[in-house]
Amino acid sequence: MACGKDGEQDPRIGGIAASIRVVPDFPKKGIMFQDITTLLLDPKAFKNTVDLFVERYIGKDVSVVAGIEARGFIFGPPIALAIGAKFVPLRKPRKLPGEVISEKYVLEYGTDCLEMHVGAVQSGDRALVVDDLIATGGTLCAAMNLLERAGAEVIECACVIELPELKGREKLNGKPLYVLVESR
Repeated sequence: MACGKDGEQDPRIGGIAASIRVVPDFPKKGIMFQDITTLLLDPKAFKNTVDLFVERYIGKDVSVVAGIEARGFIFGPPIALAIGAKFVPLRKPRKLPGEVISEKYVLEYGTDCLEMHVGAVQSGDRALVVDDLIATGGTLCAAMNLLERAGAEVIECACVIELPELKGREKLNGKPLYVLVESR
């Protein structure tokens, strides 16, 4: 969780959390969908979200911000620009032209895959992985594996929302995990 210098929760967190709409039973019964489109409609909450990430990573020698399709593409580029890093999209299969490297991973309902352009990261790059939400951690782990296979050092994963199943988790695959808000 984002905390101020005194260890207290950053006052911007409440506004960010309040701007995220929860949609019951979407996309199927029993799911409490965390809808960030309402956060994006609130310029102050959106800016505060990006600012909190930027404040954490500026000066940390991050050379790559890798965003997971699709919502990692919303938060990743402004963070990358603000901290002086390149942005690398991690996409679903067959969405990137040219030569790609891929990483398959298991979901609770099947398998999926992330792809990245060959040469997008170099050995020695320091990478930050960004997504909107962490549920089981499978997609983030696949992203870390993909980046590390290409020679990057993943320094941390950053997500806006954390589902209750992972509440309080500080590491994922041995790497630090930074989350702004807990789901409601």
